[in-house]
Amino acid sequence: MATEESTARTRELGGELKRVREQAKLSGHGLARLLGWPAPKISRLETGKRGVSEVEVAMFLARCRVTPDEMDRLMRLARLTDDGYRLQDNGDKLPEELLSLIKLETTAEGILDYEPVLIPGLLQTESYVREFLRWGKHSTGPAFESRVNARLARQAIFNRQWPPRLTFCVHEHALRAMVGGPRLMHEQILHLVLTNSLPRCQVRVIPADAAPIGMFGGSFRFMRFADDPPVVYAQTHTASLFLDKEKEIGRYRDLVNDLELAALGSGESREWLADLASEYDRAETGDDVSAGPPRIGLA
Repeated sequence: MATEESTARTRELGGELKRVREQAKLSGHGLARLLGWPAPKISRLETGKRGVSEVEVAMFLARCRVTPDEMDRLMRLARLTDDGYRLQDNGDKLPEELLSLIKLETTAEGILDYEPVLIPGLLQTESYVREFLRWGKHSTGPAFESRVNARLARQAIFNRQWPPRLTFCVHEHALRAMVGGPRLMHEQILHLVLTNSLPRCQVRVIPADAAPIGMFGGSFRFMRFADDPPVVYAQTHTASLFLDKEKEIGRYRDLVNDLELAALGSGESREWLADLASEYDRAETGDDVSAGPPRIGLA
């Protein structure tokens, strides 16, 4: 476990964080509510306690609406301690792509997330995150824990006082792709059912017989803002892109409309997911499992 001692460098960062919070005219409790954090976490950051992650620093700065130059300067400071290492010495530094995504997620007013092959990152349970990341290059050690913690930290979005409107359109293929076995998938699908009941949040299923996988391209996230134009975060096999040109946004608006037509409604999706969770439960206990998709709307 990382020590909670402060150093001269982390106290310097903490002082800078307090300054930008006060400059944004936010109280510690007010900022904690906006970020969905317990109030003591703000105090940890501002007093320079070690063990604080770069993800948390990035979310703090984004909510305080610092300028891009200020963000870059303070993130560089967050990566250093008195002996020259990052604030939290747990692997490679936060990729710039993820830092940009965190900034956008933290300030978005509405987010639509489409995933054709995996459970969306913001909806993944810790067990799913760990099992999925074990398929990658770094399956153990500090770098692995850093990646797990970074993904889970972003899920504080659901705990905010005023979360953005969140819509997750998930293809049936992603829901049936076995990660870690039936028990893990049973728990993961139940988590989706519960998340679908949260205010300002919908999890909508796209059945395989309504839209073949690939019909809408790769995964993407359409983010709307109160005072700025929308931004799309799109992923391919070779690159991740941030798109904001009017023509590009127009194309993705059309895709969003098509998704909403193809996806089951929130209530139907909840039933579909509950039936799928039961399928995984039966698979775990060795009972027969239907080969077809869950049936919708039947008593």
